[in-house]
Amino acid sequence: MTKNIDFYFDFISPYSYLAYKKLKRINNTNQIKVEYKPILLGGLHKLSEITPPAFNERKLKNMKNDCELVAIKNDIEFEWNSKFPLNSLYLMRGYLVVEKNLKNKFFEVCFDAYWRDNMDILDEKNLDQILTTIGLDKNSFLQNIENQEVKDMLKKLTNDAFEKDIFGAPSFVVNNKIFWGQDRLAYALDEYNS
Repeated sequence: MTKNIDFYFDFISPYSYLAYKKLKRINNTNQIKVEYKPILLGGLHKLSEITPPAFNERKLKNMKNDCELVAIKNDIEFEWNSKFPLNSLYLMRGYLVVEKNLKNKFFEVCFDAYWRDNMDILDEKNLDQILTTIGLDKNSFLQNIENQEVKDMLKKLTNDAFEKDIFGAPSFVVNNKIFWGQDRLAYALDEYNS
């Protein structure tokens, strides 16, 4: 059986972005098998009966400061998105519909747009720019993300994550062990390499 890291993410999560950038840097020199698992963080919070940090002023303020600190300490380009929180539903569905050979590019371009470039990912011009950068046809993309099977798939992935006791993003699963948070990536890698 091939070992891999299951990386549960949502583009809305700044910590998922930071973890992705850290993992990408590590993966440039190591061949780590990563399975990206898109989830709707808002849906997961609802299932877990968790109030998202974005709706708690103190948590939000501290989360913003913490993300900026993590970015500085890890030399990651990061700018808190002035529109946070934005609904990431279309992009999360989009990850499911893009062809396999474009998934990594989609992943990076979407994360960078939101957490590096401070883009309003719901703005039509920005979405056009994102899709053009990736090489995707806008009409086909918009049609595909409205497909009921795609909607059901994202809902199932979110429900499956909840059933596995995942409650936040990023979460990493290695050998059936859950590691929650970008600051636990090192522990997930230790488990992966054991």
